[in-house]
Amino acid sequence: MKKSYEKPFIKKIQVGLMNKFGAAYGRHIRSEIDGVPVAELTARYGSPVFVFSERRLRDRYQSIHQAFASRYPNVNFSWSYKTNYLDAVCAILHQEGEGAEVVSELEYQKARRLGVPGSEIIYNGPYKTMDSLKTAVQEGATINIDHFDEIYDLEEVAKGLERQVKVGIRLNMDTGISPQWTRFGFNLESGQALDAVKRLVSGKRLILNGIHCHIGTFILDPQAYSRAITKMVEFSYQVEDAFGLKMEYLDIGGGLPSENRLKGIYLSPDVAIPPMDDYAEAICNTLLSKLRPNDFPTLILESGRTMVDEAGFLITTTHASKRLPDDSRAYVIDAGVNALFTAFWYNFRVELEKDIPGPHEPCTLFGPLCMNIDVVADQVILPPLPRGTRLIFSPVGAYNVTQWMQFIRSRPAIVLINNEGFPEIIREAEGLEDLIQRERLPKHLKLS
Repeated sequence: MKKSYEKPFIKKIQVGLMNKFGAAYGRHIRSEIDGVPVAELTARYGSPVFVFSERRLRDRYQSIHQAFASRYPNVNFSWSYKTNYLDAVCAILHQEGEGAEVVSELEYQKARRLGVPGSEIIYNGPYKTMDSLKTAVQEGATINIDHFDEIYDLEEVAKGLERQVKVGIRLNMDTGISPQWTRFGFNLESGQALDAVKRLVSGKRLILNGIHCHIGTFILDPQAYSRAITKMVEFSYQVEDAFGLKMEYLDIGGGLPSENRLKGIYLSPDVAIPPMDDYAEAICNTLLSKLRPNDFPTLILESGRTMVDEAGFLITTTHASKRLPDDSRAYVIDAGVNALFTAFWYNFRVELEKDIPGPHEPCTLFGPLCMNIDVVADQVILPPLPRGTRLIFSPVGAYNVTQWMQFIRSRPAIVLINNEGFPEIIREAEGLEDLIQRERLPKHLKLS
């Protein structure tokens, strides 16, 4: 086959400091995932294809659970559905012992469909419909109130059911994290949270029994959680002493980071991301130091990104190569921000299926969308990639398969490699029928 002509160029390439190991040192190769060859996965399921590892997911849960349960006697994990609500992923974590944390009636219904009882569901979020609140109350779910209007809605539900209802409230507070998340819940420092408690008590239909807080996402400072726990415990005792209530749980939310690399952070994740033991120490030690003797409310963690991110991979294939006007190299691959929505915030690890000779240079990886924003990765150091080269992106297990889009291209298949090392399809690739199945074309618009 005759090779296409490419005009020669001269460009200074800076790929790092010299090293005695030669040019091959530092190349990232991944020929298999949990023992299954990348070539076999694409041959069976096509490209692009998401691949999840059951073993990695279970190991991650057990490691994080041990970090907290070994430091505090009453810990409960609740899986954050918005992070990844694939049935298989949720079922694995429920088998491991997690409950479900949901933020919509859709997610609530999905958890119930999987067999999670209402009593093991935490219902959060700023928008809860009256019907979903009624269902949650009837089924014994934990409901954390987000705003005053929700207090009125729940009082209406309690009135209709002729019963009192146990509820929690969500706080927002200053923990040293910027920007401070003030959109959700009741502010602690302004006195709004205490006003909410007074309103609950005066209504006599709702019984406050828990405090919830979620201070942000991808939190890199474990001491922020220590500050949050300190304020939550102090507020709990203030409420208990003033109104004769008992706080049965303290829900610290999620926000724990994965080993991904945030854009703008140039240190590698193993340096920039504190170990999980640091977070467990900050949360549990602070909790034990602030609680009164023999008082051990349930510590709830709404695990999400930190639990699932490293279990997910995306295999893609190069379709074309280009030279941009500045002489930099670019490639077009078969998956873009339609599949990897979090590419806007993270610099993923990019690995090759096999070693490829040639000089490395900074490259841009464009997706297949006819949109200028479809940049999956930038300044990735790669050798000259032949057409058809397979690339593996990771970690991609969090938020991609809940935020992906049916935009220009259909969504790819998802495969789970089970504990025995066998791949199983857990979501089929979509096609045209998936896009149009709910559309209806009026008769007068039909083409002959």
